[in-house]
Amino acid sequence: MKKAGEIKKRLCELDKKIVCPSIYFGHPVNFYDTDKERELMKVIEKKFDSYHIENPNQKHHQENYQIWKEVFGNGMKYYFEHVLPRMSGGIFLPFEDGMWGAGIFGEAEFLYDHIRDIFQIDMSGKIEKIFRLDPKNKLSPEETRERTSKRD
Repeated sequence: MKKAGEIKKRLCELDKKIVCPSIYFGHPVNFYDTDKERELMKVIEKKFDSYHIENPNQKHHQENYQIWKEVFGNGMKYYFEHVLPRMSGGIFLPFEDGMWGAGIFGEAEFLYDHIRDIFQIDMSGKIEKIFRLDPKNKLSPEETRERTSKRD
C-alpha cells in the first residue's frame, strides 16, 4: 500500500507540473543533459512559444518512470497513461539516419492516434510536421538500447 500512496501523490504533483497547453519533446535518452538537447530545446521553445515544452528529461519524470517500472513492470506505462494524454502535441528527434527509437515512435504514434499534431526535429533544428508515421523507420527495443547506450 505504501507504493500505491506514493503513486497517487506523484500523480497529484504531476497535475501541478504540466502546464496547458504543452508539447512533448520526445528524444533519445543519450541526448539527455547534452549541449545538443539544450540547443534543440531553445529552437523548439522559439517555434512553439505559446506552448509549454514538456521534456521527459526531468527528475520527476525519471523517478516516476522507475517507480512505474518497479510496480507495474513497464516504465513507459507512466508516459502513455499519465503524461502523453495531457499533451496538445509532440515533437520528436529521430536518430541521424532517420530511424526512430522504439519508445519515441510509440509516443509519437500515441499522440497521432489521439488526433494531436506531431512534428519532427532534426539535428540541425529543422522542424517539419508529420502527416504519417512509417513503421519501417521504427527500431526494435533492442536496437534502440544498443544505440542509446553509446553516449554521443
